[in-house]
Amino acid sequence: MKNKIAFKLTLYFSAALLLFSIIIGSIFMVYFRANTIELHKTDLEKRAVTMASTLSELMSGDNSGMGMMNGKQGGYGAYLRFLDDIAMTDVWIVDENLDLITGGQMTNQLYEYTDLPADADAVVNEVFQGRTTFSEGFSTILNTPTLTVGTPIKSSGKVIGALLLHSQVEGINEAITQGFKTLAISMSIAMVLSILLSILLAVVFTKPLKKMRICATKLAGGFYLTKTGVNQKDEIGELASAIDILSERLDLASRESEQLMKLRRDFIANISHELRTPVTVIRGSLEALCDDVVTDPEQVKLYHRQMLNESLSLQRLVNDLLDLSRLQNTDFKIEMQDLSICDVLNDVIRTARHLSQLKNIKILQEKSTQLCIVSGDYDRLRQMFLIIFDNAIKFSPKNGIITVSMEEKTVSIVDNGIGIFQEDLPYIFDRFFKVKSDDNKNGTGLGLAIAKQIADRHNIKILVSSSPNNGTKFSFIF
Repeated sequence: MKNKIAFKLTLYFSAALLLFSIIIGSIFMVYFRANTIELHKTDLEKRAVTMASTLSELMSGDNSGMGMMNGKQGGYGAYLRFLDDIAMTDVWIVDENLDLITGGQMTNQLYEYTDLPADADAVVNEVFQGRTTFSEGFSTILNTPTLTVGTPIKSSGKVIGALLLHSQVEGINEAITQGFKTLAISMSIAMVLSILLSILLAVVFTKPLKKMRICATKLAGGFYLTKTGVNQKDEIGELASAIDILSERLDLASRESEQLMKLRRDFIANISHELRTPVTVIRGSLEALCDDVVTDPEQVKLYHRQMLNESLSLQRLVNDLLDLSRLQNTDFKIEMQDLSICDVLNDVIRTARHLSQLKNIKILQEKSTQLCIVSGDYDRLRQMFLIIFDNAIKFSPKNGIITVSMEEKTVSIVDNGIGIFQEDLPYIFDRFFKVKSDDNKNGTGLGLAIAKQIADRHNIKILVSSSPNNGTKFSFIF
């Protein structure tokens, strides 16, 4: 399971969320505490300033000053007695001699200034400078975490005392704790939801991957018609589409490979037959001549002629194989030069008319352009056209017609022979391919392959159109 993508995705999502929660929680705690303390300070400062102002007014109204302050007379005294209740927290007052006048409700004893913490000195000095200040140094003497605000009490514009307002910070800590608990609960819920969502996402993510894996395994086993069945508009969908295209290409390649193997088997059978027949004839003739079985001069001459014809057949087969091998070799150079394609066609037509006499086939020539100059190898172009003419004559009926036309840079050769089936058209230029016909028994299946190689070396495009019993048209576009 630990090596599965679904598990890894869930683990990564959970780890990322946990790290995010720790970072956010830490930042939240720092800022929440600072903000809560700041709000608390603001509230304490307002209350301290208000009470100090009230005390200043009462003292000025009684014309008392610190003497009355020490005696706690008049309205000031009454206000002072209820000062802690009014402030709702602990209040101390320090006079100009830095003596503690009141002790508040947080302690039942009265402290001398010398009993106050070291931090108190700095706070009181700040206050008698006319400034409001804060401190947490009183926590030790009050035996509890405390936030203290000090503000001046003034009379006739002169600071005559310092009001110290203490507030326990337990409430602040409790608020922070509650906030942290709320955050922790929220993050825990988010963690659970994220794990569930990550599992769902992982399942959705890995399901098409599983289908593609199964498809790839079947393709590796030779089942090239297998499809992934994944249809998504994302990168996974693109990968699945690529696998489907691969399966189609593999299927096509497999069928082409099977076709090629079949052609090779047929070629070996044809070549074996082509070789066996002339070799057998030559051997039989030689044995008859050597054993004096044939002694009549006319018969001897006939045997010699037959052996010559069989030798020419063997030479033709060997030459075809050599030509195809040379043309397929990119290092084999052909002699390219400017020549007249009209002269090439005229030369080929003269030869073709000689070959067509046995079947009384007419060869008609049409030309609608004077642009005859092309770049190429005369002998190879002649060989290419002669191969097409030879096939046209072979597959045309007696008294048939072959038409040769030239228009701009296109040469067309049209016959009215048996034609080619549509399913065979994609393979006619393949090596060893032979159309099944009684007229094609002696062919090697190399002619059109040689013609195609010559055309490719001259950058000539060949177009073929044909239908059974309606003839075939070869177009050569220079």
